[in-house]
This record gives sequence, C-alpha cells and structure tokens, in this order.
Amino acid sequence: MIIGTWNLENLYRPGGQFGPKDKAAYEAKLASLAATITALRPSVLGVQEVGDPAALEDLAGLLEGTWHVTLSQHADDRGIRVGFLTSLPVFVVADEVGFPEPVRPVQVDDSGRTTARAGRGVLAVTVSTRAFFFDAVVCHLKSKLLSYPGGRFFPHDEGERARYGAYALYRRAAEATAVRAVADQRLRGDGREHGVAVLGDLNDEVGAATTQILLGPPGSEIGTPGFDRPDKGDATRLWNVAPLIPADQRFSRIHAGRRELIDHVLVSRGLMDQVRGAGTGAPGAAASALPSVEDGDPAVRREAAGSDHAPVWIRIQP
Repeated sequence: MIIGTWNLENLYRPGGQFGPKDKAAYEAKLASLAATITALRPSVLGVQEVGDPAALEDLAGLLEGTWHVTLSQHADDRGIRVGFLTSLPVFVVADEVGFPEPVRPVQVDDSGRTTARAGRGVLAVTVSTRAFFFDAVVCHLKSKLLSYPGGRFFPHDEGERARYGAYALYRRAAEATAVRAVADQRLRGDGREHGVAVLGDLNDEVGAATTQILLGPPGSEIGTPGFDRPDKGDATRLWNVAPLIPADQRFSRIHAGRRELIDHVLVSRGLMDQVRGAGTGAPGAAASALPSVEDGDPAVRREAAGSDHAPVWIRIQP
C-alpha cells in the first residue's frame, strides 16, 4: 500500500481569479497530475492547494477505478484547502482550524491584527481495509513566501522583510501545534497500537523548528542509535520518514535552484514498523524533474501544467 502527500499547486477550474485562463491549460494540468497519480498508485493521497472542490472531482474522474474525494470544510481566503484522494473508503474523524488551548492568537501584520486559526483546516480520516485500519491527517502550514500590504511580494525595506518573516513564522509554529493536537487525538495515548500518518506540505525542511514540533519526544529518530531501542516515548512519537528517501530523491520542491524537502510523511510507531520504503515522485523512477520556483507572485504559474511539488510517499506492508 502506498500512502503519500502531494501539493497539487493551485488546482482551480479555468476562468476564475486564480485558475488557468482557458480550458486547454486546465486539461493539460489535469492530464499531468493524473499521469503522476497513475504512476504512483496510492491507496491514500493527502492533497494540498485544492482551490476548487469540483476540480479535484475532475481529476479523480481521469483516474482508472473508483476514487473517493474528501475535503476539509476550512479554506483560506483564496478558497485553498486540504483533502484526500483515496482508492479506499474513508470517514472523517476531525476537521480542525483553531489553535489549541492555551495557544493565544498570533500577530499577522504591522497593523497588529491577530488570528487564532490556521490558514487551512487540519483534516483527519480513518482508513479501513480488510487487514487493518489507521488514521491519516493532512495539513498545509503557512508558506515561507512573504506577502506585504497592498498585495506586494517585495518589502519596502529590510526591516519590513524581517517583521513579515517573523509573522509568518509565528503563524506556522502555531499551526504546527494545531496539527500536533489532532495527531495526539488520533494516537489515543499509544501510537504503538494505533496507526497514524501525518501528511502535508509543512513549508519547511526536516530540521526546521516548526517541523520538529510535530515529532514529540526526542531520541529515536531514524538513523540514530535509539531508533531500534523502544522506550516510553514511543507511545507519543511521530517519525519523519525523510531519511528513508534515497538521497538523490530527497526533495519535493526546487526553490531558486536549490532542492528542498518541505513536504513530509510522519508516522506513529505502529505504522513505522510496517514501512518498507519511501520516496518522492513515482516509485522506481529517477529524481523528479521539477521547475525552479522563485519568490514573487505565484500567479506567474497559472498556466503551468502539473505541479511545482513532487509527491512524497511511503510503502507499507501490514
């Protein structure tokens, strides 16, 4: 079974404010996405940047077999939300957007405006098969791409850049705590017995402080001496599978020519013991051929086919 995550990059139907301008560009995007999913053959795929729910239904319609679309009810101000595309039936067990108590609202701009909610919902489903069941959580944390008052994507000065970088970091950290709170609910006190996978675009790399918030107790990361030594922390830990991805594939986006892994799969101990492989792109294929994206207005890629992210996946065998 393949479990994965993929940022579909601004999946909208054509003709609107954010989507492709015409049907031909839209169909080219869908065809590219469908080809990747067909090669990946996931049973459960957490998806991000679904701007139009009908567009994800269109994508599912291009895939062979029966596919189920499950979406969060909580979208950002562009209509972007997270969801699941699955070949297995699932049912929703959580769709959260508020920061957990006692996290207080965080500042988001120079006006002093604050928010007490994540930009996109954190959606959790239970996946059932004949052999076993597990919970999957999908999320999309605040982007490192900075925007400024008036719709600018450039700062007036370095002080403004620093402030808005801090505001984005505040929000991403608070959102990470919200994801961890949903994961804790699904772990139900013992991840050795309850399978949980957290899937998402975390908008930062493995060692980032915001990514580390999701892991729980330190001490047993993959590749460390403690990995094969069970301890009390195993009940609440999540393991990032990134070290299992072949080094030449260990990236999911290219920013300004630099490869970075900002999309992640984390699993509880119960699932970790069942992981038989991990990767990006399609299993067995070479490293993904991704465009290099730059800071600035994301609308420049409105007509682009496919996505500027690669899927990240694990193969499990119960």
